[in-house]
Amino acid sequence: MAQRKRQLVATELTEAALQLLALKGFDAVTVDEIATTAGVSKRTFFRYFASKEDVVVQFLAGMGADMRAGLATRPAGERPSEALLHAVSVPLTACGDHAERALPVVRLILRTPALLARLLEHQARWREELTAELGERLGRDPRTDLRPRLAAGMALAAFDAVLHRWSDGEEAESTEDPGALIAEAFAVLAPALDPAAP
Repeated sequence: MAQRKRQLVATELTEAALQLLALKGFDAVTVDEIATTAGVSKRTFFRYFASKEDVVVQFLAGMGADMRAGLATRPAGERPSEALLHAVSVPLTACGDHAERALPVVRLILRTPALLARLLEHQARWREELTAELGERLGRDPRTDLRPRLAAGMALAAFDAVLHRWSDGEEAESTEDPGALIAEAFAVLAPALDPAAP
């Protein structure tokens, strides 16, 4: 019960922080405002997060975890392009399904230099994780074979291109569908990715 309550508070704080930050801009929002919006004390906020930036970092960490888990659950004999498409589609589909909440947050991250830097740090970690997972799937050692790292890098380049395209513009909504965009990107990448299959 205590764990469930902690999770509920963390979710409320995350939601309040992300929406306030997206609405007002990263520098304009204080931790006090986030705590008040979530209905908790500032002290409670700091039990869950080290800073307001930390809220966004956890959002990004969740995206990476979803990708790696998505890749790990794909059938063993599946072509690399299909497995990677499904993996990077997981967070993009979630963004598309909750566009009214996710789009402002993605725009915030891409347009705030400190948060964009954190996204790039996370993408470097995601690349290592996807490289390791791909190496295992393909039976290729990433230390001696470039293919797993190149494939992971191409998948993340596609993911990044889709985020930028989806969030382009100033309108409250995007007419683009991130799921359709990533499928379009992988149609271009598939010929380069699939020869890496054993």
